[in-house]
Amino acid sequence: MAKSLQQLIASGEIAPDWEEALAPVAGELAELLALLDERASAGETILPTRADLFASLRQPLAGVRAVILGQDPYPTPGHPIGLSFAVSPRVKPLPGSLRNIFQELQQDIGAPPPATGDLTPWTEQGVLLLNRVLTVSAGKAGSHRGLGWEQITSQLLRAVGDRDQPLAGILWGNDARAAAPLLDEWRCVISTHPSPLAAHRGFFGSRPFSRANELLREQGADPINWALPSAALL
Repeated sequence: MAKSLQQLIASGEIAPDWEEALAPVAGELAELLALLDERASAGETILPTRADLFASLRQPLAGVRAVILGQDPYPTPGHPIGLSFAVSPRVKPLPGSLRNIFQELQQDIGAPPPATGDLTPWTEQGVLLLNRVLTVSAGKAGSHRGLGWEQITSQLLRAVGDRDQPLAGILWGNDARAAAPLLDEWRCVISTHPSPLAAHRGFFGSRPFSRANELLREQGADPINWALPSAALL
């Protein structure tokens, strides 16, 4: 049986201070989780694993300083870990979008190449790595669009944007760009998507990480250390 919002919080899957933000869509969330359970019972492989579904919401809402908004999880089993653009540390080679993100990271701030595609260290600094759609059917990119996640993640983004706290949004691609009003567009760094199909049309050279830090400084907040552990440090 699908868990209620209160059960998800009690189990530690979602940080407690997201409860008020999710309350207006608690019914829709329960219905969507029940639908996913039905599909899984019928044999559909749904990604990420149930244990990682709400990984992006384990960090408290109160600590969110930046948002990197993705589209939906990678459709390859073993890749998605519930954080936008991130993959399991075991994944080699990295997905094309993530390779391009790391290339721009190096060009933007001079960070050494990260050892893995796990972006969890960013979340520990208050970076919300949220996908617009939190699930996907294995092997079928975009397959869960329109199931109802968009309404739920819009509510989450609205809650983040409505706080009187410093914030920087990093929005890549048209899907993410459409969410800019929820975060206040002036606080967002917007460019094309890092996908290999689009990165050369405005992602490369967009300096999203240094620009996000500039936005935080302008709002009186400390910058984020975007450098990730490199192979030399492991």
